[in-house]
Amino acid sequence: MEESLQTILSAYEGKQEEIIPILQKVQETYSYIPEYSMSDIARFTGVSESQVYGVATFYAQFRFTPRGKKHCMVCRGTACHVNGASRILEEIEEAIGIKEGETSADLEYSLETVACIGACSLAPAVMVNNTVEAKLDPKKVRKLFGREI
Repeated sequence: MEESLQTILSAYEGKQEEIIPILQKVQETYSYIPEYSMSDIARFTGVSESQVYGVATFYAQFRFTPRGKKHCMVCRGTACHVNGASRILEEIEEAIGIKEGETSADLEYSLETVACIGACSLAPAVMVNNTVEAKLDPKKVRKLFGREI
């Protein structure tokens, strides 16, 4: 068992009801749930690996691939949608070379869409890590991702 996973587990008692908090802490530590951690969590909590996997796949908050250094969340809320979020998503996909739900092989970028980032007056908007990029158009997207033409 990896040392940091062992440290995480040592903060818990090994009860079945701790699976979700353990998964949350593992994801906080690694930025995703590594596949190898499932068996260790299962052994620690006394349940099957498939039960741990079932919990982890049931909740949308858990990821099984690492996030990129630059995590891009494209807002698809109503205001962003009517102001061209689909076109913004296409431009970002082209600029960084990955599709929605993917992480680049070099772990530089990850891309997802979200229901709303709460920046409706700035639509269409994208959040890159903790920074909101507002009132985007294709040209601004290319500039933002270093693909200015």
